[in-house]
Amino acid sequence: MTLDATLAQIDADQPAALERLLALLRIPSISTDPAFASHCDLAADWLVADLGSIGVSAQKHTTPGHPMVVGHVEGPADGSGPHVLFYGHYDVQPVDPLTLWDRDPFDPEVQQTPNGPVIRGRGAADDKGQLMTFVEACRAWKAVHGEMPCRITFFFEGEEESGSPSLVPFMKENADLLRADVALICDTGLFESRVPSIITQLRGLLGEEIHLTGPDKDLHSGMYGGAAMNPIRVLTRILGNLHDDQGRIQVPDFYDGVPELTPEVAAQWEGLDFDHATFLGDVGLASPAGEQDRNALEMIWSRPTAEINGIIGGYTGDGFKTVLPSKASAKVSFRLVGQQDPHAIRENFRAWVKAQVPADVDVSFAPHGASPASQMSTAHPAFEACRGALGVEWGFDAAFTGCGGSIPVAGYFQSILGLESMLVGWGKDDDQIHSPNEKYDLESFHKGIRSWARILDAIR
Repeated sequence: MTLDATLAQIDADQPAALERLLALLRIPSISTDPAFASHCDLAADWLVADLGSIGVSAQKHTTPGHPMVVGHVEGPADGSGPHVLFYGHYDVQPVDPLTLWDRDPFDPEVQQTPNGPVIRGRGAADDKGQLMTFVEACRAWKAVHGEMPCRITFFFEGEEESGSPSLVPFMKENADLLRADVALICDTGLFESRVPSIITQLRGLLGEEIHLTGPDKDLHSGMYGGAAMNPIRVLTRILGNLHDDQGRIQVPDFYDGVPELTPEVAAQWEGLDFDHATFLGDVGLASPAGEQDRNALEMIWSRPTAEINGIIGGYTGDGFKTVLPSKASAKVSFRLVGQQDPHAIRENFRAWVKAQVPADVDVSFAPHGASPASQMSTAHPAFEACRGALGVEWGFDAAFTGCGGSIPVAGYFQSILGLESMLVGWGKDDDQIHSPNEKYDLESFHKGIRSWARILDAIR
């Protein structure tokens, strides 16, 4: 049977596929909050059952954190085609602040917008909608052909949004269960919301919390202000020193291992005709805030960053309270590139902070993940096959691009399983992932399913 029959099946089954996605989106599988642990477990069970409905032998594997789901299905009887490992994550980000949502984030619905219909709800784009595009492509293929196009291992994680603490131990202990020829990851997006891209380089991620303690209790600022050291004052000075006036990060040896773009890659990115002004203008900004000798595309794809993600201290409720707080803290994250060593950067950052902490103030740290950057080899024939398949579906030639985000599992696939990862996804720039009112375009869901069918047909 032809690919056309599979695509027709996808089109006909779209209403049912949407209902299945909405059912998964209704499960509040927030991995960072222990109060939602049972919901993460429920989401894993849901996926095991859904994979079973298309003939995939799937199992929920317990971990010290949230479960992993692993499923296997054979391909054609003659054993032809590659063995692919598909990865996605079923956990989602917290929904705070809830007051900024237009509806219950776990009561998803299809909404009409000026740009077309969207699926609105937490996890719609990151990553349940993306994950289900691959499952639905396999469902349609099985319905038409009676078998899968190739041997497939499904690997779904439940802790991606909370640093994946169980991922590496699980992969090391179950390497034989996960081995394949190439990995497929659907947790990325379209370039400028229209051009399909295959991510070939990913930034790493390092997270740190700084905790400062000054006096042993909150103090009246009229009685102690000026005489007693205020930990917020210390914290803001340290954070203000993180960048110089040109946007360069001031942690010692931070830029060790940061490569320059090759002329070939730089020319390819230039050919994408990225609109730097619109990129910032769409979010109400005008001036790039990073290294001033780099353009915005370099800043988000190939340069490292240091960002302050949250500050806590003192009284922040309604009205005013003239308090001199006992404690202050901040959450700082670093996006890493090239050969930057996250563990060395953590130690250098802590030493840099400690050197700026005065007497009468104590400092402590809490780590939150440390993953290096990843660079994919495109030598596997699946990469070029995928480029051609995507171009047919979307009407634009697919590009090998970088990604500003961090998807550590791609690096783990390299180091633990020896697999190159092909990262493709159908998210758009305005999907508001990690933010209130997250959405996933119905077009992304539908054409994403069709795209996976084309890719599977091309690589089998």
